[in-house]
Amino acid sequence: MSQKKQMKVLITGADGQLGWELRRAAPAAVELTACNSAELDITSGALVKEFVSRLRPQIIINAAAYTAVDKAEGEVERAMAVNRDGAADLAAAAADVGAGIIHVSTDFVFDGCHYRPYLPEDAPHPLGVYGQSKLAGERLLLAKCRNSAVIRTAWVYSSHGNNFVKTMLRLMAGRDELGVVADQIGSPTWAGGLAQALWQTAAAKLTGVYHWTDAGIASWYDFACAIQEEALALGILKRQAVIRPLRTEDYPTPARRPPYAVLDKTGLWQKLGAAAPHWRFNLKKCWRN
Repeated sequence: MSQKKQMKVLITGADGQLGWELRRAAPAAVELTACNSAELDITSGALVKEFVSRLRPQIIINAAAYTAVDKAEGEVERAMAVNRDGAADLAAAAADVGAGIIHVSTDFVFDGCHYRPYLPEDAPHPLGVYGQSKLAGERLLLAKCRNSAVIRTAWVYSSHGNNFVKTMLRLMAGRDELGVVADQIGSPTWAGGLAQALWQTAAAKLTGVYHWTDAGIASWYDFACAIQEEALALGILKRQAVIRPLRTEDYPTPARRPPYAVLDKTGLWQKLGAAAPHWRFNLKKCWRN
């Protein structure tokens, strides 16, 4: 009996929280090459072209990104080099070898002023450099490679890497009281579930712009309270801290955040034949995987 043909896939950003989850969730039939920034610097167009030309993957999943939202306000060139130019060069290299590309983007392409879930076709209006760089990357990628898909997501966390969940656990373990913003709304998203959705997107050979997050909505304050509840129940935290709700104006940051960052993901859920679990379910699952 002949073996099932493998799909050759290149993952960028392999050491990030999403890249780590993508490697863990890779289907057995995939021939995987996963590169961190030291192994494949996507800000070097010549290096990207040579690497992709030599590897000749069938799919590229671009999980590499500059995600320091506040630092981006003062590091515009760096953010653009990774999020705009890196995405464009990967797309051009993919097109050269006939590969498809799946690019992970963000809710920050929207201003969050609609107060209804954003559809993929809604007009973007980023509030800061990070969102501007990701939107520019989306547009160039779609223009340079016809076999491309953009998957926007939000509030991603994992047991690996740096993220809101791990920051909250550290603060709760060391403080008696902390404040968390309560007037910014979104959908917490476990990177493990997102990784599975990206593999399904690759298998289905989808193109176009889609949204994916876990189901349900929360404020950052709600999310923090849930993190503490679950961590106490699992014995990850030994004592309870007081969590105070803050207004955005009480916690000024260099970059403006969209106040309502909920994405309408029904289109991708329908394409893949399944909705994502509620974010509370995946929060528990994250600690058990």
